[in-house]
Amino acid sequence: MPFDRSWMGYGMEGALEVGGIALLAGIVIYLLVHLLGKANGWSTGMELTVAVLLAFFLAGGEDIWNSFYFNFVPIQSPQLLRVKLAAVHDPDSMGLRVLFEMLGALVGASVGWAAFSGGLKDLIHHIRNP
Repeated sequence: MPFDRSWMGYGMEGALEVGGIALLAGIVIYLLVHLLGKANGWSTGMELTVAVLLAFFLAGGEDIWNSFYFNFVPIQSPQLLRVKLAAVHDPDSMGLRVLFEMLGALVGASVGWAAFSGGLKDLIHHIRNP
């Protein structure tokens, strides 16, 4: 998600911050996808998959794109590389931020599933009464 990251910390602190943002985004996106999926007859697996993928791209899209760009696009000049790196907040910890954004989105969608679809209640019921 493209937003001003000047307030974020560096290293693990920044990764935890964006992970928390992705977690909240995953919960909200699952709620919206659940409401849409319920109206269209989607299965729980389809709702979770769509919610996680949307949360990946909305919460971590900028870092995922930068990671892809710096690894696969051939940069011909050092000046262009300096300009692109200057636009990235904390390029040293970009991979850690991507990991935490993905984990946050996954956990957020799972928490949304447990809270809004009754999945946790069903899971506990099946564990107690096999």
